[in-house]
Amino acid sequence: MKLVRFTAGDGGAAQWGVLNGTQVQVTRGMGGKVTGETLEAAQVTLLAPAEPSKIVCVGRNYLDHIRELGNDTGDLPAEPGIFLKGPNALAEPGGSVQKPDWTDNFHFEGELALVIGQRARNLTPQNALAAVAGYTCGLDLTARDRQKTDLQWFRAKAADRFCPLGPWLETEFDPRDVRVQTRVNGVVRQDGRTAQMIFPVVDILVYLTRFVTLEPGDVVLTGTPEGVGPVSPGDTVEVEVEGLGVLVTPIS
Repeated sequence: MKLVRFTAGDGGAAQWGVLNGTQVQVTRGMGGKVTGETLEAAQVTLLAPAEPSKIVCVGRNYLDHIRELGNDTGDLPAEPGIFLKGPNALAEPGGSVQKPDWTDNFHFEGELALVIGQRARNLTPQNALAAVAGYTCGLDLTARDRQKTDLQWFRAKAADRFCPLGPWLETEFDPRDVRVQTRVNGVVRQDGRTAQMIFPVVDILVYLTRFVTLEPGDVVLTGTPEGVGPVSPGDTVEVEVEGLGVLVTPIS
């Protein structure tokens, strides 16, 4: 199923539903029962398909990405490198993101993202994927110059609208070996596969929930392949994860 979060009409409250072709069946929350109300998909505005308390991100999870940033001077990471974004960082599919005036090196990073569907603590390899409500495309926008100068990555990674997400959650999905591609103005800039991850999805979830309780609606970004680079006002970034659709983000 394709789960969507949306508004219908000007100033309408956010709702959840199931996308079936050209129609949206309204549900009681994410993955909830249908209410019986049906809307035309053309009449709704998609929102980021998550309502997180936190967005947990994995850095340096692809070897070639580690190399391109010059961080391959030692052994491979022994455990996932984690940083956080807040809910303020979410941006809707198709929504524009303004390049901040406080960075001169604004980068794209296309990723596979997942949204948690149930409270999760101390997951095991056997039950980790059962905690996932669905999968989607994510864009980890980064002020690369501020990432290098600041004490923490909060400004560089977690500023407003630095995490476009969407267009929907796919509930039936195998994350082990799918293509992750990012295009800027139609030109392919990143082209990798999740099989190249140093820490696959199951390992990430098991690791995280050893010390953090993941709540329903929380988002996990799983890392980006090589090919990251700058974007400028007027550019359009497309993140496509095989089987999950395309997340489009204009830069203004």
